[in-house]
Amino acid sequence: MTSHGSISRRGFLAAAAAAPLLGAPAGKKIPIGIELYSVRDEMTKDTLATVRAIARMGYEVVEFYGPYYSWTPEFVKEVRSMMDDTGIRCNSTHNDAKNFRPEGLRKAIDYNWALGATYVVMASSGDVAGLDGWKRVGETLTQAMEKLRPAGLRAGYHNHQAEFLLVEGKRPIEVIAANTPKDVMLQFDVGTCVEVGNDPVAWINANPGRINCCHLKDWAPGAETDKEKGYRVLFGEGVAPWQKIFAAAEQTGGVEFYLIEQEGSRYPGLETAERCLATYKKMRA
Repeated sequence: MTSHGSISRRGFLAAAAAAPLLGAPAGKKIPIGIELYSVRDEMTKDTLATVRAIARMGYEVVEFYGPYYSWTPEFVKEVRSMMDDTGIRCNSTHNDAKNFRPEGLRKAIDYNWALGATYVVMASSGDVAGLDGWKRVGETLTQAMEKLRPAGLRAGYHNHQAEFLLVEGKRPIEVIAANTPKDVMLQFDVGTCVEVGNDPVAWINANPGRINCCHLKDWAPGAETDKEKGYRVLFGEGVAPWQKIFAAAEQTGGVEFYLIEQEGSRYPGLETAERCLATYKKMRA
C-alpha cells in the first residue's frame, strides 16, 4: 500500500516521527470515541451500519475490538472507505495477545495501517503467573514496539482489575510500566481500577505522558443485590471522579482521545451509546 487516504505512507511516517509523545496540547479539545465492544450485538449483525450510526450520533473516534483481526483485507478497505465517508476515525484497535507474536504482528500492522489507527493495543495478556510473568508481558510489548515503530504505529496495553491487585507486593500494571518503553501507551480502563479500590487520578499522575487514551467506563457498588449496578450503570452514574480524571489526563497523562466503554446497561446498545455521549457532552460543557 503506497497511500493512506490523502497522505502518503512516507509523509505519514515523517509526521508520526515528529509528533510529541505527550498527547494533545493544553487547552485542545480531546476527541470523544467509543470502544465498539459497547455495541457488540449490533456490530455482529452489521458492522458498517453500526459504525455509521455511531458517527451520526456525534462520536469522533471508534476503537475496533478482536473480530477486526479476522476480517478479509477487502472488508478492511470497505470499512476504511465508510469511515472516510462519514468523517469518523479509528485511532486504536484491541488485540489478543497472540497478535503481538512475530507471526501475528505483520497482519496487525497491515490492518491498523489500513484503518488509519496509531495504537495497536493488547486487550488482555491472558493468564499470567507471578511478577516474572508480568515482566514477560512487558518484554512482548517492547519487542512489538521495535516492529511497530518503523511503521508509524505504537503498542498499547489495556488494564483490567488484575493489573491493579498486588502480586508479590507490587501491582502488575507498575511492572508493565517499568518494563516497557515510554512510547508504549498505558490505555487506562478507569472502571476496573476504581472497582478494586485504586485511585485513578494518582495512577494517571504517576505516569505522565503515557495515558494517551482513557476508557471511560464507570462502576457502582451493589451489583450483588442489584443487577443494574456494577458495570451496567451508564457513564456518569457510578462513583468514578470524572472531573478530576479529565483534569489529570489532560494536564499530566497526555491523553489524546477518550473512549466510552459499556459492558451492557438497562438500554439497548445504540441507545446506551447515545445516552453516554450526551452525558459526556454535558460534563464537558
